[in-house]
Order: sequence, then C-alpha cells, then structure tokens
Amino acid sequence: MQQEGGIRIYPSVLAADMGRLKEMAQAAAAAGADGLHLDIMDGYFVNNISMGFDLISDLRSVTNLPISVHLMVMWPEWYIPRCAEKGADTILFHVEARSEIETALRVARRMGSRVGLVLNPETPAESAVPHLGLCDEILCMSVHPGFGGQVFIESVLHKIRLIRKEFPQGIVSVDGGLDADTSAKAVECGADLLYLGTYLFKAQNMAATIANLRKQCRRADA
Repeated sequence: MQQEGGIRIYPSVLAADMGRLKEMAQAAAAAGADGLHLDIMDGYFVNNISMGFDLISDLRSVTNLPISVHLMVMWPEWYIPRCAEKGADTILFHVEARSEIETALRVARRMGSRVGLVLNPETPAESAVPHLGLCDEILCMSVHPGFGGQVFIESVLHKIRLIRKEFPQGIVSVDGGLDADTSAKAVECGADLLYLGTYLFKAQNMAATIANLRKQCRRADA
C-alpha cells in the first residue's frame, strides 16, 4: 500500500526537448505533475553525460514544484552541496557509488535536503537496509541507468515489495520503463512515487496521461 497522500508523479526531464526545457517544465506543472526529476551523470558511473548544476536553478526559477535530482556519479559527496545550493529538494545517489554512504547521506542532510539511495536493477534490497534511518526515499531502478526509453525490468517488482516492508514510513520510488501498466504493477508492490520520462514528454496530452496514470494506480492500490 502507498503512504497516505497517494501516488506522486514526477516527469523526468532527461526525455524533454532541451531546447524548450523551461516551457516543458511549466507545461508539466500545468498538466498536474507533482514534481520534476533531473538526472546528473558524470560519464564515469554511467556511460553518458547530462545536465549541470545550473539546470537546477534554471528550473527553480520557473516552477515551485519540488525538484528531485538523481546523481549517477562516482563520488556523490562532491556534487551534493552544489545541488542543494542550486535548489534541489531531494538528492538521490547510488548505493553502488564509491562514496562512504553514510557520510554522503549526512552531507545532504546538513545542507537541508531530503536524501535517498538508488539501487540498480541487480543490486539487492539488503544493500540499502543498514542506511534506512538516514533516508527519506529509496529509488529502485527498473532499467539500467544512463539512458531513457528502456524496457521495464519485471524482476525489480520483488525488490520494491522488500523495500516497502523494511521502509514502511519512507518513500519508495521507481524509475525506468514506466507506463500505465508497469506503473500500476509498481504501485501494487508498494511504490508511491513514479519517475516517468518518455511516456509523459512524448504524450500527445500530458494532462490526460497523468490523469490516467493516477486512475490506474488507484485501482492497483485498492
């Protein structure tokens, strides 16, 4: 079951038209999105590079929506202070990164940000369990990080159930390959925050797509 308050939907701007990013962020807010999600990649942790710190403040200047930043980087503690200073509300980094996990979590907390850990598809739920006391959110990747437009990995559903059992009061989020059907499956397993890129930004009508997502997810959580 979800936390009280219902499902939250954050469009992932990795899938947006970068030439019209501010316009698309405002359109997402008007369509009923609950927040915006940014991916920052260093070219080492994943084989891609995207989005710098200034994009956070650029988005903050045009929307009051919460901004969640996913750090796909080798040394997250180097990035966390800048993300917080630029206006990130939540900062997420990988348990597989080379940083000392609890040190990085405490850095984010000192900066006043909400913070969480990200698990790659093959990483077991148990990797996050020792650190749950310092986390606001656990993000289960349902694709391999670094690129959009991938297919949802069904085996991650079991992990979502395990995380929800161990983290009953926290946020359990999912990112990758989500559409109405896979979102409903994730919510049924305990997810309460969904990060969707291609499915939302390529939709003909984002508002109708978000409304349909909420409807499907409510049914799954009934």
